Amino acid sequence: MTARASGFSGFAAAVATIAVLSTGLPVCADTKTANVKVQWLGQSAFRITSVSGKVILIDPWLTQNPKTPERFKDLKALGKVDLILVTHGHGDHVGDGPELAKLHNAPLYGPAGLNDTLMALGMLPKELSPRFNKGGVITPLGPEIRITMTRAEHSSEFRWQNPQTGKTEVHVGGEPAGFVIEFENGFKLYHMGDTGLFGDLDLIGKYYRPDLVLMPIGGHFVLSPADAAYATRQYLKPRYVIPMHYGTNANLRGTPEEYLRALGRTTTRVKVLQPGEEFIF
Repeated sequence: MTARASGFSGFAAAVATIAVLSTGLPVCADTKTANVKVQWLGQSAFRITSVSGKVILIDPWLTQNPKTPERFKDLKALGKVDLILVTHGHGDHVGDGPELAKLHNAPLYGPAGLNDTLMALGMLPKELSPRFNKGGVITPLGPEIRITMTRAEHSSEFRWQNPQTGKTEVHVGGEPAGFVIEFENGFKLYHMGDTGLFGDLDLIGKYYRPDLVLMPIGGHFVLSPADAAYATRQYLKPRYVIPMHYGTNANLRGTPEEYLRALGRTTTRVKVLQPGEEFIF
């Protein structure tokens, strides 16, 4: 299998062939960081499998996501889930999180205000909606997997249809966030959530030093391809980037090709996945 755009060192390399596992899945050639599996399910939804086999879902908008493959819209067929992370209160990020949390008895961690709202509306019980906030570090999967909530520059209102009135209500969604996950082997993944460009990305890059960044590029609501390229080159400087949050609606016009052109020659390797594809780092 070849990647549609692997983007090893700029746009010219975007059609480079990626090494392939016997399963037919693309695999990173750097075996020193092997064993963290990252699967993109469209928009900002990812299924992450850790070195020891723990499964983390991030922003699991699946059943209503136009880019999610049909086989992943059957929540019962998704496979085991140990933990759910939600970056903010918008529907294309909360998605099926509460239902999946109850289905798998897996805690859902998001901005504290959002978790309060999910409990107040009866969408989640307290034991599945623990609170934490930016700067907080949690280890719900054991001490070898550390999850830190970081800042994001966005909004986070939570829209909910009241079943009694049929009317849409807007509730507190907490402040938007990103997550840095450090895995058992030291590999660090940074899911930026929905964000625009802001100067503290430089601090995040220098302090957490992520190996892989899951980066929105669609524009309008999030980073544009040019802004994403600037954040990559000037601030975060990761070893790898997977573009996300593009192509699901008419406003999200940014493309991986535009991002790669804006990025130019760089040591960062860009892995462009199709929804449902996974990569092993």
